[in-house]
Amino acid sequence: MFTYYLQLGLRSLRRNPILTLLMVVGIALGIAASMTTLTVMHLMGSDPIPWKSDKLHAVQLDNWDVNSPYSDDGRPPDQVTYRDAVALMAAGKADKQAAMFKIALPVQPANPDIKPFQSLGRATYADFFGMFEPPFAYGHGWDRTQDADHARVIVLTKVLNEKLFGGQDSVGKTLRMNGIDYSIVGVLGDWKLRARYYDLTNGAFADPEEFYMPFTAAIDLKHRSSGNNSCFKSSGEGWDAYLASDCVWIQMWAQLDSPARLADYKSFLDSYVNEQKKLGRFERPLNNRLLDVNAWMRDQKVVSRDVEVQTGLAFAFLVVCLVNTVGLLLAKFTRKSGEIGLRRALGASRREVFTQFLIESGVVGITGGMLGLVLTALGLVGVRALYTEYKSVAQLDWTMIAMTVLLAVVSALLAGLYPTWRACRVQPAAQLKM
Repeated sequence: MFTYYLQLGLRSLRRNPILTLLMVVGIALGIAASMTTLTVMHLMGSDPIPWKSDKLHAVQLDNWDVNSPYSDDGRPPDQVTYRDAVALMAAGKADKQAAMFKIALPVQPANPDIKPFQSLGRATYADFFGMFEPPFAYGHGWDRTQDADHARVIVLTKVLNEKLFGGQDSVGKTLRMNGIDYSIVGVLGDWKLRARYYDLTNGAFADPEEFYMPFTAAIDLKHRSSGNNSCFKSSGEGWDAYLASDCVWIQMWAQLDSPARLADYKSFLDSYVNEQKKLGRFERPLNNRLLDVNAWMRDQKVVSRDVEVQTGLAFAFLVVCLVNTVGLLLAKFTRKSGEIGLRRALGASRREVFTQFLIESGVVGITGGMLGLVLTALGLVGVRALYTEYKSVAQLDWTMIAMTVLLAVVSALLAGLYPTWRACRVQPAAQLKM
C-alpha cells in the first residue's frame, strides 16, 4: 500500500506544480537557514579530541591583583606566568605536561626563488605531540632530552613544508629563521583541527601555526610571545625582569590519566600556590582550576552568544516557513474534498486517507530536504567567504547531511498533520450530495 500511496502523492503533486514548488522552496529555505547556522554551531562546540578530552586539563592559577580580580565572575587568568610555568614543568607532577606560547619569526629560505616571509609558530615542550596527537608525515617530535638541552630543532607543518620543500621529506635538513639555523626533526601530516583548543586565548579560529620549536630554545633566544600578554603591574625593564614578572602569557596544559591523578595534581597546585603565598605572591584567595577540554571550551565561550542567537533566529524562520506550508497543504487538501469523499464512500477508512496524505507531505519534505541540502552547502560557502576564521567549521559532514534530510522530512510531516487531519474529517455523504 505504501507504494500505491506514494504514486498517488507524486501524481497529486504533479497536478499542482506551482503549489508544490512553493511548498518545496519554503521548506528548503527554512531548512537551509537553520542547518547552516546549526552546522557552524555544532562544529564549533564539538569535542575536538573525544578519546582523551577528559584527560587533558588547562591549568589556571590566580596570581592577579589582590584589589582587582582578573574577571568579573571570579575566574582566574586563562594563562600563567613564565616563572610558574617553568616551576610546574620542573616539578613534573602530571603524566604529560606542556607549557607553550605563540611566536612569530621571519623565515629565510635556502631557495633563492622564495622570498623571506613571516611565519607563525608555537614554542612548547616535547610532550605537546603526545598530548594533542598531531599526525606525522615524516619524522617525529623532539624528546625531553632535547628540551633540557635547549636544542635548536623544529617540527614543520604540512603547509610550511610544502612551501619550502615542495612537500618532500625534509627531516634532517636545516631551516634558517631570524638568523638561527634549526634542524628539522619532523613534518606533520594533515591535522584537521576545527578549533585550536589548546590556545583559545589567542583565538580558537585564528590562523594556525606553521612550525613548533622547543620552549627552552625560544626563551634562550629571547623570542617574545606574539600572542596575548596581560599584566596588572609593570614588568620592569629588560628580558630577565619580564620573565620574573607577574605578567601572564603562557598556556599550561597537563595530561592526567585518572581521577586519582587529577586529584593529586590539584593538591599539588594548591601546595605550590600556598608556598608562593609565603613569598608574597598570590595574594588573592586560593582559586586554582583544572578544566578538561570541553569544560575549557565552554568556559572560554568558543560558541559565542552571537552564534547561538543566530541559530535561534534561523529556527524561528523555519517555523515561519512551516506555518506557510501548513496553509498551502490545507488549501490543497481542502480542494480535494470531493476526491476524499468519493474514496471514503468506496470504503477507504480515515486511517487510509490519513496515511495517503501524510505520505504526500513526506514527499514534499524529502524534496525540500534535498533542495535544502544544496542551499545549506551554498550557505556554508557564503560563511567561509564572509568569515574566513570559520572556514574550519563551515563544513558539511555526514552527521549534518543526515540531520538535514531528517529535519526536512519531520518538518514536512509536522506541517502536514493538521491539513491531513482536516482531510480525514470530510464527510462522504456531504460531498456526494454535491
